[in-house]
Amino acid sequence: MDVNVTVNGESYERDVEPRKLLIHFLRDDLDLTGSHIGCDTGNCGACSVIVDGVLVKSCMMLAVQADGSNVETVEGLAQDGELNGLQQAFSEHHGLQCGYCTPGMLMSATALLRANPHPSEEEIRTGIQGNICRCTGYVNIVEAIKAAAE
Repeated sequence: MDVNVTVNGESYERDVEPRKLLIHFLRDDLDLTGSHIGCDTGNCGACSVIVDGVLVKSCMMLAVQADGSNVETVEGLAQDGELNGLQQAFSEHHGLQCGYCTPGMLMSATALLRANPHPSEEEIRTGIQGNICRCTGYVNIVEAIKAAAE
């Protein structure tokens, strides 16, 4: 099936199998490997992307479902090679260790901050609850998102 999708502002048209997941389309067909495959069950959030303004777990969406959509991945956050404020806050506040969850956390935090530019700590924790981090205990991630919101 033909899929026409805009990813990070660039249009793509590809012929894909109807059963191909969006995460595999992004990584394998478009070579956008920033989004990670963690669990393939929608539990960990490492594959989170924003589709038409809505945060989704790309391992739970077929590529054909994204046909005609605008998809944002972690690769699209930096502008002209410069980290955006959220990415910089993650770096400054040590919001990552192994980095595996970081792309999904960044996309979840991006969606949260767009909907609520000044979230409370409780709102931040709720906003990232679909993402599992096995390293940081979330404290530094929450601090980074708070800093980015200021």
